[in-house]
Formats: sequence, structure tokens, C-alpha cells
Amino acid sequence: MSSSIDYTSPSTQFTFDVNSSPLFRKDPHNLINVLGVQQLNTLENVSLLDIFLSANNVIEPHYHQNAAELIYCISGAAIVSMLNPFTKQLLNYNITPGQVANIPQGWWHYEVATVDNTHLLAIFDAPTPEVILGSDILKFTPANIMSHTYCIDENLWKQAIAPIKPSTYIGPYTDCNRTAAHTSHNQCITPYYYPQQQPVAYLPQYWQSHLN
Repeated sequence: MSSSIDYTSPSTQFTFDVNSSPLFRKDPHNLINVLGVQQLNTLENVSLLDIFLSANNVIEPHYHQNAAELIYCISGAAIVSMLNPFTKQLLNYNITPGQVANIPQGWWHYEVATVDNTHLLAIFDAPTPEVILGSDILKFTPANIMSHTYCIDENLWKQAIAPIKPSTYIGPYTDCNRTAAHTSHNQCITPYYYPQQQPVAYLPQYWQSHLN
């Protein structure tokens, strides 16, 4: 077994407190901590995100260009949604404590907590979990390119994305002023994040009883 790690070095680390390594914090109940090789130098092809969410909070749509992701539910419950790039099908899986969802490398995906005190562990097969966020794609792609490519009004596009903040990570924003004239809170969450569950072929037998 070969390794580039010098296990005789006095700087070699074998333990780390993930609570001391914040990646993003929206509020005390919605936050992400990170563990990678920069935090623990004996890690090789593994890293993780420790995710805490309250009900209806969303890990924004994103993808990981360098790793697959295994999401394990420690407590609470969440809908894990991913776009299969081969079938163009949006897959939605409800996970509860002890259950997992596996997201292949590079697949577009997001997670929505369905209850308070949801705790997820996202495990990656890479020493650092690299990410490209939907908020950054929307915010930094030039409006004239979006307008020209998709035949949409440039000013309307600029207006639509104006509230988006770069590197959102967890939405909705604490200062979100969505009014009833646009959409209600329940309308924002329910129809889009809980489509009909996938066919039996996608789910292990023991999951089906939880989803019916």
C-alpha cells in the first residue's frame, strides 16, 4: 500500500474537531462544517461536509466536479434530488435516519430538509469537496449571454436574478421578502421539491415502506 503521507512527521494529524471548521453559516440552525485534507492531513481520497438544517431550508442546486457524494441522514429527514444527465429525469429520494442517497460525480443536485433538526453527513471520494454552485452560475454568467442563448428579455433576466447572492449555499435567504403576490411559502416548497416518488426500480425494498 503506497502513500505520500509521512507518518513519522511530528506534524502528522490523526484527529480533528469538525465543529471548528465552518464552511457556511446561515444561522445557528442552518450551517455546514467541512473536513478535508486541509483540516486533517492524513486524509487521502475522502472528505465530508457536516450539514445542519431546519425545515424547508435548502442546500442550493450545485454539483461536485471532482467527487461523488454519499449523503447519510443522521437525524431528521430530507428530500435529495438529482438530475440524471443520461435520462434527463429528476430523481427525488426521501431519506430518514440511517438511510443514504448516492450522487454520482458531476450530477446536478440539491437537498431540502422536511423537518427541523435535520442532520446530514455528505461524504466524498476526494481529499477536498470542490463545488460549483447554482447561485454563482446564475450571478456570474453575463446577462447578455443568457438573453441571446435562451431568447429571453435581458432586462427581465437581470430583474429575476437581482436578489441572488453569490455562494448562497443554504436558502432561502434570511431577508427573503417573497410576498403572497409572488408565491406562498408552501407553494414555494411543496410542488417543486416533492414530485411523485420514483419507480420501484430506483429504491431498495426497505425504503418503499417509508415513502408510501
